Amino acid sequence: MHSESRVSPPDETLDPDCVFCQRDTIADYILKETPTLRLLADHAPLVPGHMLIVSRSHYACYGAVPATLDQELCALKQEVQRFFVRYYEPSVFWEHGVYHQTVFHAHLHSFPVSTIHYDPTSNLHASVVSAQEDIRTWYTTHGPYFYLEETHSAFLFAPELASYLAIIQKLWQAAIAHNKQTARLPPLLRRKLSGPFIQDLQAKWLLFQEEEKNYVDTTGA
Repeated sequence: MHSESRVSPPDETLDPDCVFCQRDTIADYILKETPTLRLLADHAPLVPGHMLIVSRSHYACYGAVPATLDQELCALKQEVQRFFVRYYEPSVFWEHGVYHQTVFHAHLHSFPVSTIHYDPTSNLHASVVSAQEDIRTWYTTHGPYFYLEETHSAFLFAPELASYLAIIQKLWQAAIAHNKQTARLPPLLRRKLSGPFIQDLQAKWLLFQEEEKNYVDTTGA
């Protein structure tokens, strides 16, 4: 169901105890592989279309990822947005940034829920993010963070429980609005019911990849 490079780069750094480092474990969820990143269907999707952008090498979070990956990450996020706009709704990107994270390997959640209606005047965020370097600088200087990106804006938050719970609540409300059947369920139950959602996502992704290829062939872009 996936496309592009399956061969691990020679300098890929893996952690034998990390699930995202074990390709065989996640192979059924891989939609696309690039030289440094993987795009996965989430194994317990909160909403239909829920995906993860995961680094192939082991980094704790995207704040720890080197600048050499930035261009590839940006390109893959743009591809995800094009896919979501065509088949679902615009994406909200979310990263725990090692704050309340369960798998300490860089992974960016992509939820096709359009928006969570975060109001910047609430001043819950620590900074407005304009480039990946902003996240890297925060992580180097301050450590943990969490990150929210909507269509026209991106924000980095300090690891404070009140602001974290406020943003999680907004994400949860958006998920329920898009998927009342399973969004309220715990992850184990969502995983048991995930088959049809993942199969539908895989089918749409394959169609999208073919459409993208045909567009390039037609335009020569």
